[in-house]
Amino acid sequence: MELIDKPHKITQMKTLIKLLAESQTIAIQFLRISVFVVMGWIGGLKAFQYEADGIVPFVANSPIMNFLYAHPKEYASHKNKEGEVVPKNIAWNKSNGTYAFASVLGAVIVLIGFLTLSGIWSAKTGLLGGLLTCVMSLVTLSFLITTPESYVPDLGGADYGFPFLSGAGRLVVKDLIMMAAGLAIAADSARMIITKENSRS
Repeated sequence: MELIDKPHKITQMKTLIKLLAESQTIAIQFLRISVFVVMGWIGGLKAFQYEADGIVPFVANSPIMNFLYAHPKEYASHKNKEGEVVPKNIAWNKSNGTYAFASVLGAVIVLIGFLTLSGIWSAKTGLLGGLLTCVMSLVTLSFLITTPESYVPDLGGADYGFPFLSGAGRLVVKDLIMMAAGLAIAADSARMIITKENSRS
């Protein structure tokens, strides 16, 4: 029985490998859709108070972004937990420009998502979307260096500081995958552009 099953299993494996090899185009299109879903969802949430509050430590500590807030150094005493509504903290965030900035950032993220998705139909806009996804992810990953909240604080436990990522840090480090996705999408779009140009000549 084993002798009969073994060749059958090998045939099934070869069939699976062949299917996967032939589905690369479909996989890249699925990647474009996946990036769009993440960008659209996360970008859209930036219009809501709890999500705008959540990005404050990242922006306030970033040397390339903190100028976008009116009072970045004061953020620590005005933090809201997710779902928390503290009127004085909300008032401070309004004066800080937290919500206005988050809305603009959210719109940019959604736009990048649409550009990436458009690669299904237009290689040139898809290329732009892929490259912008890479750049956005690089900026996000820089928060691992600039944001203290990315790591577990010293509250008496043995595991704190680098390399012990906090919830915020674990969220940020996942952008490595988003960066790789953007690069793969950009590379595929570039290939499509070259193929189209070669077919014309």
